[in-house]
Amino acid sequence: MTNRWGLRSLLFGLTLLTSLLPAFAGDSLYGKVTEVRSASVVILDYGTGRYVVRIIGVDVPKDEALANQAREFVSKLVLGKNVRIRLGSRQENGDMVSQLFTADAASGIKDVGLELVRAGLAQRQEGEDYQFGYKYNELSGAQREAREAKRGMWTPTARK
Repeated sequence: MTNRWGLRSLLFGLTLLTSLLPAFAGDSLYGKVTEVRSASVVILDYGTGRYVVRIIGVDVPKDEALANQAREFVSKLVLGKNVRIRLGSRQENGDMVSQLFTADAASGIKDVGLELVRAGLAQRQEGEDYQFGYKYNELSGAQREAREAKRGMWTPTARK
């Protein structure tokens, strides 16, 4: 009889604990973007709480016009929409440094950081692509593509 109550208590405790934790699935967390603070920082509401999410592997330009354009680009992709983050690391202040993916059935799943770089609205951070969770030099290839197509920061007028 004592073992039965112990097992029930353990199961109840585990059920309670899992209901209080964020909606993690492996290294991913699902939620809705409620705010876009900058092109590389969004607020993710995962139902029982919120996280500040920094998009891993990208540097957004300091130029005000390009920074605003990049923020608008990210807003159109994710603001008010369901997304998935793939955790890279966590900063001491609690911010999640992650890949951010759209979850829109109509436009498909897109990696927001990769799309920013491809559009020429951010450049890849220094380091190897794999350090940011990318395989096959995806970030480097996206930056090369934007530079060759003269998009965003790579246009002749943007590089004064």
